[in-house]
Amino acid sequence: MNLPQAVIDATLAATWPPARSWQHGPWTLRDGAGGGKRVSAATTDTAVGERDITAAEAAMDDAGQQALFQVRPDQSDLDARLDDRGYLTVDPTVLYHAPVAQMAGDPPPPVTGFGAWPPLQIQHDIWAAGGIGPARVAVMERVAVPKIAILGRARDQPAATVFVAAACDIAMIHALETRPKLRRNGAGRTLISHAAHWARKNGATTLTLLVTRANDPANALYRSLGMAEQPCYHYRIRP
Repeated sequence: MNLPQAVIDATLAATWPPARSWQHGPWTLRDGAGGGKRVSAATTDTAVGERDITAAEAAMDDAGQQALFQVRPDQSDLDARLDDRGYLTVDPTVLYHAPVAQMAGDPPPPVTGFGAWPPLQIQHDIWAAGGIGPARVAVMERVAVPKIAILGRARDQPAATVFVAAACDIAMIHALETRPKLRRNGAGRTLISHAAHWARKNGATTLTLLVTRANDPANALYRSLGMAEQPCYHYRIRP
């Protein structure tokens, strides 16, 4: 069963918030302060016309932002209108979800993961090496619900890190990054287990995460863990 869109939206807003968001007609506009497309894209929950799109474009132009829209699978009309305007499709994204009880299972092996907040310097280093810099860490810092950064170890070395936050009975995983030289050592799988145990302690019943369709290794991992997948959104960006 797919998660309701309203629940997904509320969880994302709480666990990966923009620096600022505001209503502009039928749109929610966002200032991501450099934190990536997810916290910068315009969204709407209603049907819109050409004038609405033009108004959103003008508002984003006035804010000094590149025009960027997040489009859900049920918004084919909006998608077609943006396509007609020459917008490019980027980052089709899938939501994976599973019951926390299913994902937690047995406790992960000792010394394979450690939770911390604020993150340790080694976690900042691992994120930075994977392109997750200060602006995205600032997104994590803005989160006001229960949260944690988990450091994973493999072969007796710091190997991976992940950010997890919980809202709406859902724990959402963000920014899972593994050091290239320590990939294929089970660090990602172990971090998911640690995240699930943290989620259970914090009252969450569902574990979720988002990943682009193009990320084949990540998609393979989450499918192998038995997580259900549902199409979530893609972006339309004005060249």
